[in-house]
Amino acid sequence: MNLRRAATIGVLFAGCLGTGNAAQGRWSDGVPLNIARSEVAVAAVGETIYVIGGFARGAAGQAINEAYDVAAKRWSTRAPLPQGLNHIAAAAFDGKVYAFGGFSARDGRAVADAYVYDPAADKWRAIAPLPSARGAAGAAVLDDKIHIVGGNRKGSLTAHDVYDPRTNAWKSLAPLPQRRDHLAVVAAGGKLYAIGGRVDDFNHNVSRNDVYDQRRDAWSSGAPLLTARSGVAVALNDGRIDVIGGEHAAGTFTENESYDPRANTWTEEAPLPEGRHGTGAAVVGDTLYLPAGGPSPGGSESNTLFIFTERR
Repeated sequence: MNLRRAATIGVLFAGCLGTGNAAQGRWSDGVPLNIARSEVAVAAVGETIYVIGGFARGAAGQAINEAYDVAAKRWSTRAPLPQGLNHIAAAAFDGKVYAFGGFSARDGRAVADAYVYDPAADKWRAIAPLPSARGAAGAAVLDDKIHIVGGNRKGSLTAHDVYDPRTNAWKSLAPLPQRRDHLAVVAAGGKLYAIGGRVDDFNHNVSRNDVYDQRRDAWSSGAPLLTARSGVAVALNDGRIDVIGGEHAAGTFTENESYDPRANTWTEEAPLPEGRHGTGAAVVGDTLYLPAGGPSPGGSESNTLFIFTERR
């Protein structure tokens, strides 16, 4: 039995012991990326998924922008980022992809630079920079504005800033209750969720689930993540929040845990075929796509495309 299959079976068995229920959903392999990467930004516009920046062994810089056509099942290379970056916070809005902050490929420092990509023109342009430099933050769209939450700049941050694409302006909002980076940030049901992450490094992963109410400009606590993790991928999938993968000192996670915001409950889903961190997830139709990511903690890359379907 190969190691990949053995690891998957072991996690499935452990998951069943933990919940008493069979894990739901199914993972399959998609068309591999052209370039193996990790610590990428992932966003979908229509039926195209963009994988931007990140660590890429043997590639020229960290400005790579690959696009996956879901219908054609084909990767193509698009206009690169204006500069090489990793750990970018990205979100899709109004047919464009927005990229915020990250760590510079030149010197590893956190940057405040922000850009918007127009797929129709295949061009990037600079927009108003973040109020302060940071990498490994989370991004989510809520009511036509883009929230950037947490991140790291010589230590984890509580920062919470919102960008208005209409006015190209920033506003600072209520900070996170606990500073952290490499977290999952997603909007659902008119609220913002900041889930998991770490305090300074992956030896201090957390399971927090902080819920932001924009009407009160205040955070409250939701049911915590079942497995404390950082470096996770996250997506809103059929009204549920899927938090996938991650890393810690001993390795990478295969965990795939799904949160129902209405019931404030978590469910274990079918685990990843292999552990991954430093990637993102995008949903097109009723299918979730998870491209690239690191198979081992820290600096590692892959070109896999994992596809999640058939959740009941």
